[in-house]
Amino acid sequence: MTTIPHWINGSPAQGTATATQPVFNPATGTEQARVVLGGAADVDAAVQAAAAAFETWQDSSLSQRVQVMFAFRQLLVEHEEELARIISAEHGKTVDDARGEITRGREVVEYVCGLGDVLKGSFSDQVSRGIDVHNFRQPLGVVAGITPFNFPAMVPLWMHPVAIATGNTFILKPSERDPSAANFVAALYQKAGLPDGVFNVVHGGKEAVDAILTHPGIEAVSFVGSTPIAKYVHEQATSHGKRVQALGGAKNHAVVLPDADLEFAADHITAGAYGSAGERCMAVSVAVAVGDAADALVEILTRKAGEVQVGPGDAPGTDMGPLVTKAAQERVENAVGTAAVQGATVVVDGRGLKIEGHENGFFTGPSLLDHVTTDMDAYQEELFGPVLAVVRADTLDQAIDLINANPYGNGTALFTASGEAARRFQRRIKVGMIGINVPVPVPMSYYSFGGWKDSLIGDSPIHGPEGIRFYTRPKVVTTRWPQPKQQVTAGFTFPTSS
Repeated sequence: MTTIPHWINGSPAQGTATATQPVFNPATGTEQARVVLGGAADVDAAVQAAAAAFETWQDSSLSQRVQVMFAFRQLLVEHEEELARIISAEHGKTVDDARGEITRGREVVEYVCGLGDVLKGSFSDQVSRGIDVHNFRQPLGVVAGITPFNFPAMVPLWMHPVAIATGNTFILKPSERDPSAANFVAALYQKAGLPDGVFNVVHGGKEAVDAILTHPGIEAVSFVGSTPIAKYVHEQATSHGKRVQALGGAKNHAVVLPDADLEFAADHITAGAYGSAGERCMAVSVAVAVGDAADALVEILTRKAGEVQVGPGDAPGTDMGPLVTKAAQERVENAVGTAAVQGATVVVDGRGLKIEGHENGFFTGPSLLDHVTTDMDAYQEELFGPVLAVVRADTLDQAIDLINANPYGNGTALFTASGEAARRFQRRIKVGMIGINVPVPVPMSYYSFGGWKDSLIGDSPIHGPEGIRFYTRPKVVTTRWPQPKQQVTAGFTFPTSS
């Protein structure tokens, strides 16, 4: 049985902990490896390595850091297939879907390859007689990322390339459910020429997380996960003097107006709801059918849900793989049963699905619920599975009010042919990321990712310009270079720009 170690100071490390946890293949339900569960001592070892590396990495040239990122980006391209299959085997998502997350993560690497332009400061000449002012940004030091199971490559890639390219050193605590991608990426960084200690990986559970949140040698923490844990991370880390990015859960709505192309809308909502088995923080989990669109939309969604091919993630033609764990499978199927008890119509029932040759896999099929109301558990909870709830509304304004009343505000979409309706929607909606005829509006790497309300705790979105600002702090320098014989009178009053 393979044991997956930490990666500290440029090499695999068993660490001090003796506990391990099984890593399953979700398609077969079998244990395929074990991952070490680190604790405070392992986090401290990573911090010491990262702190030592920071002493020289912070003084490396911008050109040196960018060249490492160019090389790292190329290695991600060359090893995409291998990394995608590692992800699929531990997460369960299709290999095609894993390739997609690597591509979206690689876009952040490409963004920081242009860091020279992004990090340019400003200069003001002669703000007062003989005085100039300029500003620049510097790295924080040792920073850390705590990332979820659903995107074991992409979400960490939203963090560490930005942190490292701006001169920080990084400690990653990935999900213990699919940990191998983190170590694979660490080896690619080393091959790209990144000095030892700049990127480290510590595996573990709550003990490792708490050690990161409280360690005095860590300056900032980035987190993506559920809202309750995001709130915990934000509270603990800020109380220990750290900067925090804390991205939480979601309940993403797709509104469909009667003037929309219903076939187009249903096709994209189906993909957005059931892709990656619904285990995405930007998954479409609620379709809001407005007015006369409702019955026809449900009819098309029913047909398309039945066309989704469920199977092992590495099997050709598979659209949707298994859920990540047996517990996740049971939770999602119980939620469908609860929805039926509470009055929802189960139009498509994905429970009890068995895949030939993979009878012990963590599979459940697509489920479609109609006549869902906002007081039902299926609407209020983030199910994180392949369940699409249809809520009916009479008007667009009613749909907007419904979404704005929801505690989450990560992503939303509107399907319509009306520019007026689209403009009204995007201005009035209280959600951070909006798609118009786009079901999963994940921004490009040169924008920043982050929701509103309970989907973002604090005010620090991830990657893009906000990511650059998060991992750096500004300095403003005011200079005077008087001529050797020039007399400059010192004043006791507050200085002005005269």
